[in-house]
Amino acid sequence: MRGLLASSVGVTCAAALALPLTSPAAAARPVSPAAVRPAPGAEALGATQSLPLAPLASGDRTLAPAAEQGLPRRDVRHFSLVGVVWDDPDAVLHGSVQVRTRAAGTDTWSGWQDLETHNDDAADPGTAERTSGRVRGATAPLWVGDSDGVEVRVRAEADRRTEDTARGSRTATTTGPLPTGLRLELVDPGESAPAPARPESAAGAPHRALAPRSAPTAEPAEALARMDASAANADLADLGATEIPALDRQQTEQELFALRAGELTDRQRAKPYIGPRPRIVTRRGWGADESLRERGFVYTKKVKAAFVHHTASGNGYRCTQVPSLIRGIYRYHVKSMGWRDVGYNFLVDKCGNIYEGRAGGVAKPVLGAHTLGFNSNSMGIAVLGSYGSKKPPAAVTKAVARLAAWKLGLHGANPKGKTYLKSGGGNLYPKGKKVRLNVISGHRDGFATECPGRQLYRKLGSTRTTAARLQGR
Repeated sequence: MRGLLASSVGVTCAAALALPLTSPAAAARPVSPAAVRPAPGAEALGATQSLPLAPLASGDRTLAPAAEQGLPRRDVRHFSLVGVVWDDPDAVLHGSVQVRTRAAGTDTWSGWQDLETHNDDAADPGTAERTSGRVRGATAPLWVGDSDGVEVRVRAEADRRTEDTARGSRTATTTGPLPTGLRLELVDPGESAPAPARPESAAGAPHRALAPRSAPTAEPAEALARMDASAANADLADLGATEIPALDRQQTEQELFALRAGELTDRQRAKPYIGPRPRIVTRRGWGADESLRERGFVYTKKVKAAFVHHTASGNGYRCTQVPSLIRGIYRYHVKSMGWRDVGYNFLVDKCGNIYEGRAGGVAKPVLGAHTLGFNSNSMGIAVLGSYGSKKPPAAVTKAVARLAAWKLGLHGANPKGKTYLKSGGGNLYPKGKKVRLNVISGHRDGFATECPGRQLYRKLGSTRTTAARLQGR
């Protein structure tokens, strides 16, 4: 189903007079000497170093010269997140990608770390986002913290076959080609300047700024995009808010009646099944540079299902670093992979904090790029980390349940139920096939992948039960 493109013009004028034009507070680290320093009062919005890989000399004579590529150890400008991209988004990297990095300002190098090569989050085939000509294949990104040195090696997977001949058996070893255009992406998520204090009246209550007598004729593109992103949540929070506060059940039900006035049946009004709205950190709260993404928002009709993911970006982050981590993933998705915005609708950290993902409004059916073939009429919730062998903390599963109970409740979906989605095309279901799925599914239910990791996937049953209970079912 094609998404519906919403113009950003209508919300711009409404927000222009009230929204401050500086970015939010976020966990910060010292700006490196190698980074370009912003002017006083401005903000360093991050950068990406894109370095081409080249064939490496290998001691393994069974490998073709182009079957191992990489980058020898070198000094680079500061970065905190790393990934590898290639030209063809449909090409699969059959092999391994490993990096090691040096902590900034030290001589300490990490051991070799694996990057997840099958990064299966993507826009649906045939959509404008997928066919833009800018999209690339990519590994999952890896969070490494503030670093200024890197080394990478990419090795094609060896295919060993045993053949029977008249003289006995022999083993032949071959390697498939690596994708063309391999590049190492080193992402500096940037710093965010503190948001200005909200003016208060004499009674201490916040008040809205008055419009200037002569408004400027034009606003910088980033400021307008920031206004649009904030105004998309205007029904839930003040313009420029860094978070959408939690509500109790009664307040949430009242909000449901207001948001879906005229759509609810008498039965739904008499007994609304919806979980209390959780606290959500907005894009302004984690410091999104709104000039990176495409303008406007794309919506589908409703949210019938939630797909749970893990970002496969490692667990070595502190929760105070999460705004930087999300800014890094956002920049990687847009600048390195060529998407219109960050792919996920929501992100959850290991401390149970919930963050707004793709812009367009947290209560609205925003079209994401999270589950190839099943982005329409669904939402993507990504848990920050890698959960193949590591069990997710209880705070994670509780947060996913709270978020699903609220957002699915807005659209009348039962977290313990089943629903049908039409495949847009993928490696598990052909295009056009109607697939019966759990309302809360794992990424692997719609696409052949390990995501969201074995340990997180095992928790989805209890997540469904908790979310249904929160809805009052």
